[in-house]
Amino acid sequence: MNRQRVEGVSMRSPRRYLTQTDLMSWRMEADPVLRSTIVAVALLDRRPDWDRFVSMMERGTRRVPLFRCKVVTPRFGMSPPYWVDDPDFDLSWHLRSFTLSDREGWGGVLDFARTAAMSAFDKDRPLWEFTVLGGLAGGRAALVTKVHHSLTDGVGGMQIVREIVDLTRDGDERPHEPSEDVPSATGAAPRLGYWPDRLATGGRSALRASTAAIRNPAGVVRGTSAALASTMRLTRPVFSTLSPVMTERSTLRRLATLDVAVRALDGAAEASGGSINDAFLAAVLLGAARYHRHHGAAVDRLRVTLPISLRTERDAMGGNRITLARFPLPTDVADPVELIGRVHTLVDTWRHEPAVRWSPAIAGTLNLLPAAVLVGMLEHVDLVASNVTGSPVPLFTAGAQILGHYAFSPTLGSAFNVTLMSYRSRCCIGVNADAAAVPDVDVLAGALADGFREVVALCPDAAETAVMLRT
Repeated sequence: MNRQRVEGVSMRSPRRYLTQTDLMSWRMEADPVLRSTIVAVALLDRRPDWDRFVSMMERGTRRVPLFRCKVVTPRFGMSPPYWVDDPDFDLSWHLRSFTLSDREGWGGVLDFARTAAMSAFDKDRPLWEFTVLGGLAGGRAALVTKVHHSLTDGVGGMQIVREIVDLTRDGDERPHEPSEDVPSATGAAPRLGYWPDRLATGGRSALRASTAAIRNPAGVVRGTSAALASTMRLTRPVFSTLSPVMTERSTLRRLATLDVAVRALDGAAEASGGSINDAFLAAVLLGAARYHRHHGAAVDRLRVTLPISLRTERDAMGGNRITLARFPLPTDVADPVELIGRVHTLVDTWRHEPAVRWSPAIAGTLNLLPAAVLVGMLEHVDLVASNVTGSPVPLFTAGAQILGHYAFSPTLGSAFNVTLMSYRSRCCIGVNADAAAVPDVDVLAGALADGFREVVALCPDAAETAVMLRT
């Protein structure tokens, strides 16, 4: 493949700075345990046509220009890193193709994906890689995608996927030009630097606060106290895990997958008066409790990191529009209905914490502190649980239909991450485990599958095959 170079790009193009939340995921990597790599695996019904695949990605990266950008970090640290069009962009470097041996199968796909999750990016290039793996049984294949978390979050990632993939097997006739709501790095207006921007924002906030204090001093005192208390709850560091079993941390990862019928999980949620996210979290907690009992330990609660999406329809595609809430959830409730109710109350309380809507400003403050502070906030969390709404309709990539789509989000210093991504009629669940904390990921995956079986049993018409481990 010929080397493809972006024409007419100057390093003097206007800068698009990383947002404070993007910058936080960038700075986390001062500790490799907090490496912010998102890996996803799409199971395909056939191997994609390579020429069509390259053409699709050529079109896709032009419709989502951030995929042709790299991050530049100023030498002296007086302004944050920023995106700039890569003058040496080479599409062929980001696209790879291999064939697995007959004996490797799905396990070989997950082994390749875990290696991708453990390896750092070349930060002098755009932060993504797509790899096609052929050789699966029945002529099937897999597409392993790897992106840095600063490029997008889960919801933003699905927006990007819809810009890149096809909606029919024969392909879509879509323009190569950027989508209207996808900003180019070179088209973004330059911001004020790191410090002046924050000082200007602080000045405006101080003026509003002064005016409010004159009108209602008692109310301002109460509001300020409540705001400070909420911010402390959202940002306070933790110094030990609640789990007596999953205590070690490393840079080694092990992956597992399971499938759950959307209808069964949704029916269980409806039968118990909760949401599908409540049912998902309850199943994870039941599975985590089983895993601890397997290791001879009883645990009454585990600390969970729950990503909360702040994305609105006005937000540009890509980037991070999330905040991370960290709080304990019960693991000593055996009744799935009662557990779903408890989870619903706790999660709803955290979603409505006043500090959640101030998360970008809080992230800006944390970014002024040493990276070790971020490590202290995250590395003693027991697990991360994330729920991403995927596509309800079939998606195609260069003539191959996507049969399942599994996301392996970063552990963020926890023992394991469980990410549910819905796709058509299935919830595709990816487990990304720290091998030091969870050396037996197959045991954990089996325990989680049993947790989901307990929950979907609440659905009156759930089939016995509503929950399946994919091996």
